[in-house]
Amino acid sequence: MTLKLGVIGAGAIGQDHIRRCMQTLSGGRITAVNDINSETAASAVRKYAVDATVVLDPHTLIRSNDVDAVIVTSWGPSHEEFVLSAIETGKFVFCEKPLATTADACRRIVDAEMKHGQRLVQVGFMRPYDPGYRALKAVVDSGKIGDPLMLHCAHRNPRVGKYYTTDMAITDTLIHELHVLRWLLSDDYISAQVIYPRKTSQALAHLRDPQIALLETAKGTRIDVEIFVNCQYGYDIQCEIVGELGIARLPEPSAVPLRSQAARSEAILTDWKERFIGAYDIEMQDFIDGVREGKLRGPHAWSGYCAAVAADACVAAQTSGAVVPIDLPAQPAFYA
Repeated sequence: MTLKLGVIGAGAIGQDHIRRCMQTLSGGRITAVNDINSETAASAVRKYAVDATVVLDPHTLIRSNDVDAVIVTSWGPSHEEFVLSAIETGKFVFCEKPLATTADACRRIVDAEMKHGQRLVQVGFMRPYDPGYRALKAVVDSGKIGDPLMLHCAHRNPRVGKYYTTDMAITDTLIHELHVLRWLLSDDYISAQVIYPRKTSQALAHLRDPQIALLETAKGTRIDVEIFVNCQYGYDIQCEIVGELGIARLPEPSAVPLRSQAARSEAILTDWKERFIGAYDIEMQDFIDGVREGKLRGPHAWSGYCAAVAADACVAAQTSGAVVPIDLPAQPAFYA
């Protein structure tokens, strides 16, 4: 049976998921597309899914008999509404990060899913599907470097647009590290602080950039993450784990070393979609396969909630400059 998929949100990541579902993956096809701008939805349909229907109302798409499962790639503040609607309808839903823009909103999704009695939600945290991160976790879990003591990380973008705000460095950018580092360490955060180095001249007046997030885990591991979203030179993700017995680093993306024009060089990616294209493919195939089998395996709503709790603390720390405690409740057995 081919899974019929409806997409809410036809922006950059929405169109990329439409493309991969129609051209790269197996077992699913796009049958309906919605966007707040109907012409954007129509353009995506014409480009990638000519047999799909443009649906003007997102809730109509969710309830449609021509949609077996929903992919939510709309604006972050709309995620809660559409994910809750899918749960109420009893349909599986893949929601791009963040699951919702606050921890309270994520908790409402968690509570609704548990009340339904079955996992229906997969969150679009793709990094655990990346071969480099999986290799790094295998090293950590093997004990080869001993217990992790410190992590030094960076999340750099060439530049961001005029609508990018200081808090988005946490809720849209750092949110990936908040999820994947918790997964790498099998540990929870207990505090967060955000400090600001000298501001880059490349940032717009309203944006404080770069930032450094300082995190502490329950086991005592200390983490620093540089968030630099106007670095100019490329899209660069770094992670170094300092253990008791050694150091492990996230592998660099494959690139061809060049000797040319009296210099040695390797290209640096500039597009986040290209850096993690393989991980995006694997995570969406995992969602399609999970829905067809009636059992999701990818990042769940509780992990989305935990990332949001940490993000809320970081946003508070952006303003106060203080060390903000992070208090996570015990994970429900439902998500074990």
